[in-house]
Amino acid sequence: MKCFEFLLPQRENKPRKKGCTMVLDKGLGFETAKSLMEIMEEYVDFLKFGWGTIIVHDKEIIERKVEMYKSFDIIPYTGGTLFEIAYINNKIPEFFKEVTSIGFEAIEISDGSTDMTEEEKVDYIKEAKEKGFYVLSEVGKKDPEADAGITVDKRIELINAELKDGSDKVIIEAREGGKNIGIYDEKGTAKEEEVDYLLKNIPEEKIIWEAPNKDQQIYFVLKLGKEVNLGNISTKDITSLETIRRGLKGDTIYKV
Repeated sequence: MKCFEFLLPQRENKPRKKGCTMVLDKGLGFETAKSLMEIMEEYVDFLKFGWGTIIVHDKEIIERKVEMYKSFDIIPYTGGTLFEIAYINNKIPEFFKEVTSIGFEAIEISDGSTDMTEEEKVDYIKEAKEKGFYVLSEVGKKDPEADAGITVDKRIELINAELKDGSDKVIIEAREGGKNIGIYDEKGTAKEEEVDYLLKNIPEEKIIWEAPNKDQQIYFVLKLGKEVNLGNISTKDITSLETIRRGLKGDTIYKV
């Protein structure tokens, strides 16, 4: 039972198809991660092990963390940059073998830092689905100049193609900082016209909008409601985001 439960607005419970929160783990210790999940697990749907962080950590610890997250009905998965590192090193078969041995049942496939072709990317998505993985793919480039070269129409084309070829969710790239990438300008403000155009042409429930900053989270909750899918949420912001979703913070009170 929650404190002041009579004041708590309800929303969809896990497992959710919408209103999902994807949290970024950048190298939490096992006990720290477990303590966080003991109090916040019902607000976390996906847990991404950021970029190549797990390469530099002991495998046994990562295995324990993966199992722990799964015990809280959270989907842990490997970040797309890890897949790209395997791609660059021609180690994709070894990558699939290792993620399976660690206990991951979900992976992210991206091409944000490589010159992977569109055909290669969708082939890897199909391969991952054939192997039984839950697949999150990501659209966008890590380099702001390269990302700016992707038109909104091209993003829509890529998103819909990846969903058609098996992606369970597609992530809209914004990186950890959320500025000057994708739908955000150099100040981190969402480009309203681009967001509106995207929403007219993609299935909203299949999209995770990376929104690492509080103002971005507020923007999407006010625009699309408390059941919007948001990603790249810092572990320190899990509770804050949930209060934003439920109108328990001044920015969204009376508004959701």
